[in-house]
Amino acid sequence: MSFGYFLLICFYFILPAYFTNMTPPLAKKAGILKFLDREVDFGKTYEGFSIFGAHKTWRGVILGILVGMVVVWLQVWLYQFSLIREISLFDYTNINFRVGGWFVEGRWVGSSLFGFLISSGAVLGDLLFSFLKRRLKMKPGQRWLPFDQTDYIIGAFLIVNPFLRVSPLIWLTIFALTFFLHLLVTRIGYQLKICENKW
Repeated sequence: MSFGYFLLICFYFILPAYFTNMTPPLAKKAGILKFLDREVDFGKTYEGFSIFGAHKTWRGVILGILVGMVVVWLQVWLYQFSLIREISLFDYTNINFRVGGWFVEGRWVGSSLFGFLISSGAVLGDLLFSFLKRRLKMKPGQRWLPFDQTDYIIGAFLIVNPFLRVSPLIWLTIFALTFFLHLLVTRIGYQLKICENKW
């Protein structure tokens, strides 16, 4: 297997988390579902500082998770094509999860659970590191390499891996790939006035 092919497999696997992470700024830019534009922390503070920050809203959380799940459902449909099967890490039509002593499987049940786990993990990772930044008295948007670029990948790993074992090499590759892709995409988003920061 070539390195480029391996990167493509990693990229396709983590694609739902990527879309989850891209959704909040795009939703804000589009101005949709404004009634959900409320702080996740409800404006509460902890030790004199906001818990997550006013820029973390329920609109981003809910839409991010939904979009991530839709991407997985699309991957399930695309799995019928041989080209997609070749770059798929597993059979998307038969994703098996071990939850305690129970197995969760099935075409749509397994894929829906995977979609929820990877997208909610991405959201929780972003919230976790926002919480840590507030505790370190860092302002929203203040640079914190490499976590600004990869917090949602760390969250996806923490939530998905206990239920769906994936090689550590794949996760490490995704971490490195995401770091460089995020810098590139965010820079483009900044030029298009979608992102508020260059990194």
